[in-house]
Amino acid sequence: MNPRSSLAMGLLVRVIARGVVSSCSNVVASTSQSSLLAATSAVVLRLPSRSIATTVRRQIKSSNPTRIGHSLVNLRNVKMLGDRKPFSADFFFRQLFDEKSWTYTYLLADLNSKEAILIDPVLEQAKRDAQLIQELGFTLTYALNTHMHADHITGTGYLKQLLPGTISVISEASGAKADKHLKDNETVKFGRFEVRAASTPGHTNGCMSFIVDEQGIVFTGDAVLIRGCGRTDFQEGDARTLYQSVHEKIFSLPDNYRIYPAHDYKGQLESTVAEEKKYNPRLTKDVDAFVEIMANLNLAYPKMIDKAVPANRECGLYDIPKE
Repeated sequence: MNPRSSLAMGLLVRVIARGVVSSCSNVVASTSQSSLLAATSAVVLRLPSRSIATTVRRQIKSSNPTRIGHSLVNLRNVKMLGDRKPFSADFFFRQLFDEKSWTYTYLLADLNSKEAILIDPVLEQAKRDAQLIQELGFTLTYALNTHMHADHITGTGYLKQLLPGTISVISEASGAKADKHLKDNETVKFGRFEVRAASTPGHTNGCMSFIVDEQGIVFTGDAVLIRGCGRTDFQEGDARTLYQSVHEKIFSLPDNYRIYPAHDYKGQLESTVAEEKKYNPRLTKDVDAFVEIMANLNLAYPKMIDKAVPANRECGLYDIPKE
């Protein structure tokens, strides 16, 4: 065999060997060489040439088991990320951002009825949000807050003026004023869709997560952040309560549910239940370790808390910007 043919054969063998490893990764529970070779037998026997089959076996046998193990882990991660529900064709979703408080606001709507809701609006962005809603031809039916925020003033009160007919919503346990107060497992409807409220106290005593089961999404407020969680050292916060809330109400959701938090400080947009159950550096610990972590964060006093909390008790109805 001339050098060029030999090189071509070597490349073919590597390609086939990698294909065999990839094909068998779904059925191999162990990353040992012997298990992998046994699993590849049926595939290798179907190769067009005995010499190629023999060489492929040698290539697999000489492969690094650690690399094969990493391939299997990667395949499991692909599966974890590949089962997400797509949004239905009549469901509208838009994620908005306030750069000062690092807050995410979420606009959801029924594209047929044009009824919309906002989750966690920010006062300084209320005019932006109202303009977008009008441009899209939506009617804002509800403006919801996941909790009584300490790092910004809610835009709910101002939106009620900008878009008359808007109904403000917050949990009954929050102690804040609103047109509608929710208890655990109550729902808010917009068009044919509904948001289910899940009580998730711990960051504050009035925290709620909002779940749209049909779309496989949960808005966690500050209860679960991407690879983190809200602090528990003010507003009746309690680390043990937060841990219980998250594990019972959020981590009990299907793994493929997408998580949308109220904040992110590293530019990440979303996560999943599966990811946070596996990679969240705080909430993957046992409860006692979690409580210890939260007790030793040594975070600075929130800059906006003395202004935001009193305002948000009134649903943001004071300190509205003048036109």
